[in-house]
Formats: sequence, structure tokens, C-alpha cells
Amino acid sequence: MSADGVGTEQSGGGADEPGWDVDPDDEPGVAVVAAVGRQIKAWREAAGLRAGEFGAAIGYGEDLIYKVEGGRRIPRPEFLDRADEVLGAGGKLAAMKRDVAEVRYPKKVRDLAKLEAKAVEVEAYHHHNINGLLQTEEHMRALFASWLPAYTVGEIERVVAARMARRLIFDRDPLPSLSFVQEEVTLRRPVGGTMVWRRQLERLLEVGRLRNVSIQVMPTHCEEHPGTGGLIEVLKFPDGSAVGRSEGMFGGRPVTEPKQLRILELRNGMIRAQALSPRESLVFIEQLLGES
Repeated sequence: MSADGVGTEQSGGGADEPGWDVDPDDEPGVAVVAAVGRQIKAWREAAGLRAGEFGAAIGYGEDLIYKVEGGRRIPRPEFLDRADEVLGAGGKLAAMKRDVAEVRYPKKVRDLAKLEAKAVEVEAYHHHNINGLLQTEEHMRALFASWLPAYTVGEIERVVAARMARRLIFDRDPLPSLSFVQEEVTLRRPVGGTMVWRRQLERLLEVGRLRNVSIQVMPTHCEEHPGTGGLIEVLKFPDGSAVGRSEGMFGGRPVTEPKQLRILELRNGMIRAQALSPRESLVFIEQLLGES
């Protein structure tokens, strides 16, 4: 997953909020943000305000105003609310929060979230990190903070918010079937320190007890299994179609062909068979929690 550049500026005597720059490769996002920017500029000019005057009125710098109006910066909800109030837009600018909300996260994350929102079954094997759907917010922050090149504070906020939004999958109705297999090492690595690690283990126990969720642990002492080539993910949909990917196969690209999907399911099925059972896995996690 990638994150777009983020920055904070001071300009024209107003304090600019941390904002989200638009990824030029994200064509749908570029189109939405550009349209929002044009509307804001039109309302500002109709009100007879210069960019600096408008920025001062809503509490932001002139530079940010130009970026938002030029479609280069994604405005946050508070910006749109304040702009609507100052410009007397009668809710028309505030209503654009719904459009902006759909593009505020990186495109790869949006695409994945759309697939997860439709899936009736999710199967995932992870070997380096805990699956993003299972991570606590603290764990996410610590994980992203350790990446290189280093993320800015704003970038971390963006990717964490995007990942947290995906957790809506646990509240869907009807509930999807979710199956996770985690390598033991991902549970033993104290990402973020002892207290963050403990809360992460507690989160795994909480989620693992849900009736539609299965969490299994692959013991490190297992000499060999089909997951050594990398993570595996398969999402299945109501119409019988599916999409899957694996780091070690098909160039890491998503696949939808039945033959390719059967290979991924075969590997994932063997991994599940060799891992601890869901009940044994919860006991194992409880033991780790006791040791921490």
C-alpha cells in the first residue's frame, strides 16, 4: 500500500491544516478533488473574496486555499464545513464531504475496501505482519512509523485512517466468513512496545471469538508448508466469482481465472490444515499474553 505526500504549511498569517496531496496517478481521485476545488473557487469569487481573505476567514493560509481550489489538495471535512458557512453556500459545499470521503484514502486501499465490502468469504495467510484487518490502531501507527522511506505524521494518519475504515467488514450484515492464518513470529514481535503488543494480542482474542471469524497460528517449528512463498489472499463473492493474490505467484498480481484461484486455494487449504486449530490458536495467543 502506498501513501500520498502530506505536508503542513504556514502562509498568509493563517495556519494550514495537515492535508492530503492528490496522487496524480489516481485519476478518479484527481477528477473529484478538482471538481470540489472549482466549486469552492466559484463560491469564493461570487462572494467577492480574495484567496487570502477567504483563508483568514476560515482559519487557513492562502497557500492551502490555492492548492484546494487548484485540485492539488484534498480538503478535510472541517474545511468544507467552515467554507460553506463563510461563503453562505447553504450546505452545498458541506455536502461535498461525501464525495471527498470516497477519495481521501490511497486508491489501492479504496479498491481493496470495495472488494472486501462485497466479499462473502475472505481467506488470508500472512507471514511478515499481522493482517491489516486484525491490527489495533496503535499497532498500525507503530508499524507505519518504522517503514522506510519514513512517512510524515500526516501520511501515517492517512494510511491508519484508511486501514481502520476497512474494519467495517466486521460489522456487515450479513456477516462474511473470515479466515486468517498468522505465522507465529508475527504474534511474538512486540511492535510498538510491550503495552501495544499486549493490546494487539487482546484484539486477536476478541476478534477470534467472533462466530464468523477463524484465526489460526502456524507454529514456527513447522518444518515446511506451502506458505513459504509469501502471503496468500482469496476473496469470494455472492455470484460465485473470486479474486486472489500471492506474493510468490503470478507476479503478485490479483488473479480471477479459475485455474489460478484453485492453486491459491489448494495452498491456503494445506496451510490451514498444518496450522493450529482455531481453538488451539486462541489458547496459544492467551499463553503469549500471559508471558508478555
